[in-house]
Amino acid sequence: MPELPEVETIVNGLRASLIGREIADVTICWEGVIAKGRGHSSPSADWLRQRIRGQRILDIKRRGKYIVFALSGGDSLIFHLKMTGRLLVRLSTAEMDRYVRMVFHLDDSQQLRFADMRKLGRVYLVDDAEAIVGTLGPEPLADDFKLEDFAQILRRRSGRIKPLLLNQRFIAGVGNIYANEILFAAGIHPLRKADTLAPAEVEALYHAIQRVLRQAIAQRGTTFDGAYRDAWGERGQHQESLKVFQREGKPCPRCGTPIARITLGGRGTYFCPRCQK
Repeated sequence: MPELPEVETIVNGLRASLIGREIADVTICWEGVIAKGRGHSSPSADWLRQRIRGQRILDIKRRGKYIVFALSGGDSLIFHLKMTGRLLVRLSTAEMDRYVRMVFHLDDSQQLRFADMRKLGRVYLVDDAEAIVGTLGPEPLADDFKLEDFAQILRRRSGRIKPLLLNQRFIAGVGNIYANEILFAAGIHPLRKADTLAPAEVEALYHAIQRVLRQAIAQRGTTFDGAYRDAWGERGQHQESLKVFQREGKPCPRCGTPIARITLGGRGTYFCPRCQK
């Protein structure tokens, strides 16, 4: 599943091409891609098409793992990629991928295509983005997210630290790949309870979150098995820098101890039994 670094990379690519473009039309290849609203059924394909036509893309931002387009008519067009969703900018003459679920025809002979092999991703069109993203926790890379803020929200938690990092209401954007890497960087065992962390460990965890995520963004995300692609269809490079994720049995890059794997909260969890206490 694309996590914060992958979604940030996609957004940066989309901004370069799509800001100021008008959505001339929409082709909906599979109506199930249109997300249900909060407490009501999915809007119809005709409703979405009529409402979005003629609106310009004013801005594109990331919120957690969501991609949020601000449109000129006041609406927000929101994408959640889930496990295999991709947003790709293509010329209208380019061959259509068989997994494309929705196509946004732009006013410059380009198309924005939403492809999703497993049909888990969703598209929202709402007049208030907060209706979709308002329950997310703080952004870990935001300028106003300080160590003191992190320590305060962590102080109120008592669960195991690995599932807590995956909780999008606790902190937005971290998924399984980066939770493993963050805990290794901080030297914290994934089974540790949040309320057992000493102040120095909380600080180490805070800095590890920012360092790992920023490095992954600089390397344009992590691509396994061809799943994640940026807006131009290119792979990320961060998989070459992973220290523990999917490295069971391989030597720890710090101490040489074989990397261990357990299942925690239904997710594969990788760590060094010696370096992570």
